[in-house]
Amino acid sequence: MSRNFIESLIAVLVGNAAYFLLAPHLPVGARHDPQHLDFGLLVDFWFCIVALGCVRALSRRMFKPDAPKLR
Repeated sequence: MSRNFIESLIAVLVGNAAYFLLAPHLPVGARHDPQHLDFGLLVDFWFCIVALGCVRALSRRMFKPDAPKLR
């Protein structure tokens, strides 16, 4: 499997987990209703995009040949 697919899969799982854990604490307008396309879906997507940025930054740092290894 490609590295891009694995990074994206991890980002979607982490982003959605974070969103659904924080959803009860978000304003009502930012909560997603599964029956509709709404602002909450955009907020969920934003969580996934942020997670993707974090996953890719960690991936680059961990697999860069001259970078110090994370413990």
